[in-house]
Parts: sequence; structure tokens; C-alpha cells
Amino acid sequence: MVTRVILLVLDGFGVGALPDADTYGDGGCNTLQRLAAICKGLTLPNLERLGLGHLGQFQGIRPMVQPEGCFGKLGFATKGKNSLTGHWELAGYVIEQDVPTCETFTSELATALEAALGQKTVGNSRAAALEPIDEFGGQHQQSGAPIAWVDTTGTIVLAAHEQVIPAEELYRLAREARKRLKDLLPTVRIVAYPLAGQPGRFTVTDRRRDFVVEPAGPTLLDHLSRASQLVIGVGKVGDLFSMRGVTRSIPLYQPNAVMDEMIGMFSKVPRGLIYATVPVITTDLQATVADLQQFDRRLRDLQERLKIGDILIITGDHGFDCARPAPGHSREYVPCLITGPRLARGVDLGIRPTAADLGQTIGEALQATRLPWGDSFLDALRSR
Repeated sequence: MVTRVILLVLDGFGVGALPDADTYGDGGCNTLQRLAAICKGLTLPNLERLGLGHLGQFQGIRPMVQPEGCFGKLGFATKGKNSLTGHWELAGYVIEQDVPTCETFTSELATALEAALGQKTVGNSRAAALEPIDEFGGQHQQSGAPIAWVDTTGTIVLAAHEQVIPAEELYRLAREARKRLKDLLPTVRIVAYPLAGQPGRFTVTDRRRDFVVEPAGPTLLDHLSRASQLVIGVGKVGDLFSMRGVTRSIPLYQPNAVMDEMIGMFSKVPRGLIYATVPVITTDLQATVADLQQFDRRLRDLQERLKIGDILIITGDHGFDCARPAPGHSREYVPCLITGPRLARGVDLGIRPTAADLGQTIGEALQATRLPWGDSFLDALRSR
């Protein structure tokens, strides 16, 4: 009987382009393959043991003859390639219609955003990561206006130095923007970054917050809550679901801090779902390789704490091909690596057409009611 599921979602952990990737300008993208090639081989022995090498050709990662885990790839039925739609689908909610986004900072968006905030913004550009902070930080401090931009998937970002706009005020502005922009962008997501430091040396603090609309349909978290299961969100999980169905949220944004918290959870949360986001892949290639390999090293410690009744799952929410000329989110498959005491080993789960299959599997394992989307593969995980 399954009593606890530990779900680790590595942000941007793609393993190959989806069939429709060309329509997103992402044909041929493969985040992990390109990372491995650039650094002339990744050292990920624990992910390798779980079967990662069976999901593609990644330099330095071998396909083990007898993997310790079950392995497969998850596709995405929802149109898009960002954390919001990725996590919603992992949790069993598929958006069946097209999702409108603003992938450039249009004059219409600038007007609507400034009207929502009640003030001007600076920047008003498009960027893959946090580049506008350095570019417009001085202008922000002089004018008092927040820095605004959209990322490569249409997520709207607001940033402000805490001495210019205190964090709580920045959050209020982000909430107001989320509320006022819903008609323009039905799945609007606003990320708020409080800043510290001096111009040219600004740093993002650990007080980042995501403000999103609620999913229009039920998710795994709703069903688990109704089944009286605990749902603990670590990282940005609570924000991505607007806290709906989340028992407790622990916002952490450094990979090591997330892993520390996850290991500490084993003695505190005896049942339910422990669901974490692990931010390992960014535009900084050197840091990405280091963080990914450090995550792998710490994974073994986590595995050794698993008890009978536990399931550990490692997956991603989209791709982030940081090694291509224009880095950014990419429309990719993500790995699905699963292990636990008394679970089957070496089972090829194949290519799943929707990540909602994982949500359905977790729901069945924790005895929640069936979700509207996805097919469970729990039977394939049972040891025979």
C-alpha cells in the first residue's frame, strides 16, 4: 500500500523536442543532450541508475542494463511551455483550448499593466531570464517605477529594489495586475522579484513570489485534499496552484535549500504528497551543470531514507534549452523516473502522451478519486 509520494520537479528538465516543437520554434531542442555535449559529459550516477540513460543519448550517461527504477517520458497536451501549464498538467489538469500569451511586450500589454499598477513601469521588454534587472536597475532606482518584462513564454515579471518598493507593496502590485489582466490573458502569471544590492550588482532575494489565476478545473491537489491527504508544497508549488489543495507551502528557491527541506520532511510528513520544484537549469551553463550534478549527489541521501510505502518521482515541467543561441523555455518531453521500496525495477513506461498520466497515477496510489484527464500506470510500478 502506498502511503507517501515524493515528487521532485526539476525546472526546465527537458529530454527532447515534442512532435509539435517546430510550431514553437523549438525543433530539435534537447536540454539535457545539449548540456551534456557542451560540458563533454555529465556525471549523474544516481539518475543514471534510475534509468535516465534509456531516455536518449546523453554524453556521460549510460543506459543501465538493470536500472533501479522505472523510466519513461512525459509529453504535454496543453499548448505552451512554461511552469504554470506544465505543473497543472502534471497535476492532472489539461487545458484543451489554445492558451493566449504575450510573448512580446506589446504596447497593449504595457498600457494594461500600467493601468493595473496605477503607475509607469521601466524596461517593458522581453528576456529569457533576469537580464532587465541589470539593464534597467539604475533607471528603476531613479524613477521609483518597477522593472517589467515578459519571458520567452509570456510570463510577466515585476522586479523592484526593496528600498524603493518594499516587498509587500510589490506583491500587492502583482496581485492587482493578475486580477486586472485576466481578460487579456486568461492564464496570466505574474512573478514578483524583490531586489537588493547596488546598481550593476543587484541580486534577487529569496522572497520571490508567483501570482497566478486558479486552474479552471480540478487538479490532483484538490482530489488529495478531499481525500484528507496531506499536500506539502516546497518551492513555487503553492503559488502555482494559488494554494488551492495545498496543506502547507514552503517557498524556497535554491536547489540545496529545497533538498535540505525535502530530507527534513521524511520525519515530519508521514503520508500524502510532498511536492517540490527544484530550480537547477538556468541561462548560466556553468551553474546549471554544477547544480544538476549536486542534485544528483544529494539524491542518493534522499533515496536511502525511503520507507516501505514510499514512491519517489523525478520529472520536469518543460524544457529550457539554455545552450542554444537564444536560450529559453522549450517545448520538450520530460523524464519520468520512479523508484521506491518494493516497487518494480527496470520497467519501461514508454512515451506518455500527457503528463496528466502521472497525476492520475499519484491519485490512484494515494486513493483519491479519479481525475478527468490522464491514464494511471500504477499497475506497471507494482513489483511482481
